[in-house]
Amino acid sequence: MPKTIDSVATPDGSCPVRLFTPDGQGPWPGVIMFPDAGGVRDTFDQMAAELAGYGYAVLLPDVYYRSGDWAPFDMATVFSDQKERQRLYSMIGSLTPDKVGGDARALLEYLAGRPEVSGERFGVCGYCMGGRMSLTVAGLVPERVGAVASFHGGGLVTDGDDSPHLLADRMTATVYVGGAENDPSFTADHAEQLDKALTAAGVTHTIEWYSAGHGFAVPDNGPYDPAAAERHWAAMAEVFGSALPR
Repeated sequence: MPKTIDSVATPDGSCPVRLFTPDGQGPWPGVIMFPDAGGVRDTFDQMAAELAGYGYAVLLPDVYYRSGDWAPFDMATVFSDQKERQRLYSMIGSLTPDKVGGDARALLEYLAGRPEVSGERFGVCGYCMGGRMSLTVAGLVPERVGAVASFHGGGLVTDGDDSPHLLADRMTATVYVGGAENDPSFTADHAEQLDKALTAAGVTHTIEWYSAGHGFAVPDNGPYDPAAAERHWAAMAEVFGSALPR
């Protein structure tokens, strides 16, 4: 699967990116894939290439670029190692909605200017932290986002003023949310609140539950579930296939 390594100028610097495209001649609909809290790593290269195989130009950004040449996390031990856990949470906390929105505008404009990419509106998908980022981007850059797919996303509904569900009335994208059962970061109550917000805003959306744990779609996560992961690929292909013109 062809891969282009590049960088995108953002309000805060230069964000390294990797663009994965299908074999053959394009252009193809564009999608940004936001990683989970562990950030960009080999697993996400493989996942971006997998999605590209469905017929999409997939942009994988290093969302932690402000941290410089940061050391990758070992997802098998990061949550049991106090020092590494603190480093992880510090990096997660650095991604405020304003920073996420500024980065996303630059990344979406980059996609719009690539010859491999078709259309003016694109898909965004994400996992865990990236699932929250995807919904946030749909609300902050609605003119560029046509479809959203969030998987085992945490913090989609919070008591804070920056909760993604509060952006529902600004969204114009088709939204898909795949939640993990027994996940305290996205509960049945959260799903109900999100559904009410999206419905009131007239947003076309689907919220589904997966009989798996938080992290079910990402191969190097402990709760990875092959059956749930296969289901998530099918769901994402369906929402992007219906909402993004070819």
